[in-house]
Amino acid sequence: MDSRSHTHVTAALRLCLHALLVGLLALVAVRAVSEDASRAPAVVVVALLLAALYAAGPLASSVQPGNRAGAVWLAGLGALWAALLVLSPDALWVAFPLYFLQLHILPMRWALPAVVVTAGAAITGFVVHRQEIEPGAFIGPLIGAAVAVATVLGYDALFRESERRRELIVELVATRAELAEAERTAGTLAERERLAREIHDTLAQGLSSIQLLLRAAERSLPGGAPAAEHVRAAREAAQANLAEARSFVRALTPPDLEHGSLAAALERLCARTTAPGLTVRFAVSGTPVELPTPYEVALLRTAQSALANTVRHARAGRAEITLSFMDTSVALDVVDDGQGFDPSGAPVLERGDGGFGLPAMRARAGSLGGALSLESAPGQGTAVAVTLPLPVAEAERAA
Repeated sequence: MDSRSHTHVTAALRLCLHALLVGLLALVAVRAVSEDASRAPAVVVVALLLAALYAAGPLASSVQPGNRAGAVWLAGLGALWAALLVLSPDALWVAFPLYFLQLHILPMRWALPAVVVTAGAAITGFVVHRQEIEPGAFIGPLIGAAVAVATVLGYDALFRESERRRELIVELVATRAELAEAERTAGTLAERERLAREIHDTLAQGLSSIQLLLRAAERSLPGGAPAAEHVRAAREAAQANLAEARSFVRALTPPDLEHGSLAAALERLCARTTAPGLTVRFAVSGTPVELPTPYEVALLRTAQSALANTVRHARAGRAEITLSFMDTSVALDVVDDGQGFDPSGAPVLERGDGGFGLPAMRARAGSLGGALSLESAPGQGTAVAVTLPLPVAEAERAA
């Protein structure tokens, strides 16, 4: 017979129940031998049969709480106890461990009636044997039944509470692991972006300038000049190192930008953004030009942050992301028809729990010489726009 929990407490309670039942049966047999010689053999035989049947229950794997075998085993115990009660009034006290067995083996809707029947049988047996009605004959079995029911129900409540706490602890540990992994991933991505920006803004730009200066020097040298060969070799070395620096920058870009353009990454972002009742659309305006990696990263991160705020806070039905290429600048607009908010509320803009991510968006735009604007009002939706000036080379190609 399996217990409901394999803890030391339940094991101790199980052993106490075994000892109690065996001790009471021994008491019934001893009192029968010492006080009623005529019925002593029958009492001893029935007590031994009851003890043997009880011992078979824990040893039988088929006897489980709530199944048919357990109910049959319990019915056999009840029948032998009833026979013992007919033979000896002292069998009344065996009812107490039977209460616990009934509450453990049977479902509660059947266990409570079984306890009531057992208490009634104990009271009846005592009255029949004593031929008199005493308050103790009623109070003892009823108090024993009440104590057994209260004990089992209390233990079940404690067990359920313990299980809930265990599940909460398991969930908390899993959540902490997920948060730690998310923080590590975010830190890795942030460091990759920082390195890409630093390489682009320092090494790549420096090598590009060196290459341009060497090209100008090579053109200004007269034909056949001894230094021309060295200048050309230096220019080619600068060009090769510039290509290496740009490959490093590409390798450090966010995963969404590794396999396609910024427009493709934004389109994938719109496709995988889901929320009840929300439709997200993406559009490109103007003639696309190749943007430096820091620009693409800043625009993608701004779109991700603004769209995440739309999902979490706006309760919008429609959101649109528009990437616009102009002659001297590139702009990203994220517009939704949600509940909006008051942009003048400083606590909303600066709160430490992440707010709407506006400080981070402004910082990204400002680091590239751009600007971020916000338009919103309660019930009027929200529009976030970031504009970045195109680098000179890209602006010339766009023109």
